[in-house]
Amino acid sequence: MLQQHSIRVVLVDDYPMIRSGLQLILSGTEDIVVVGEASNGAEAIRVVSELQPDVVVMDVMMPELDGISATKQLLQLYPRLHVLTLTSFSEGDLVKRALQVGACGCLLKSVEGRELAAAIRAADAGRVVLTEETTQALVRAVVEPIKPGDDLSERELEVLAMLVEGDSNNQVAVKLFISRNTVRHHVHNILIKLGAVNRTEAVALALQHNLVEYAYEVGG
Repeated sequence: MLQQHSIRVVLVDDYPMIRSGLQLILSGTEDIVVVGEASNGAEAIRVVSELQPDVVVMDVMMPELDGISATKQLLQLYPRLHVLTLTSFSEGDLVKRALQVGACGCLLKSVEGRELAAAIRAADAGRVVLTEETTQALVRAVVEPIKPGDDLSERELEVLAMLVEGDSNNQVAVKLFISRNTVRHHVHNILIKLGAVNRTEAVALALQHNLVEYAYEVGG
């Protein structure tokens, strides 16, 4: 009797509870084994180098090195690796960018256990994996490309307005009554969504596209 192939998986997400939840879901499968975890893209590259998994389940939005950039680097280093991305939002631009850098699919974090396991098996077999939600988001992104700033959340717009004012992360944290780590996370997401390489470019884009005026309207 042939021995069943075990799919070696590394989970990458900056929230430990989400990694624990994913690991719990996958613990009920016989053919999928979680061999490692990472909390950001940079750590994921080190972990993958050490463990050589078959599939990486990669969060898109993370500090230090985001999931899309990490996916691009990993696939340049390990072309036979399969990366399955996860996102909290069905944003077509993120799905499109993930696929463009070589990810084999994109799922929402709300995915059910059986669907996640099936997606990992499909990824391991080299198939493209998209849910109904991410497929619809991708179609919308292709048919109706979003304008810069359209996908920023209300909180991200508030933070962006403060960046335009020249506030530091500490000042933003104090004004919004949130932690500095949360501010860094918001700033990181803002840069990704605007396609900016740094805060200065994000501020320039905010002024160019009148995002700051909209931010102040949202803030009330």
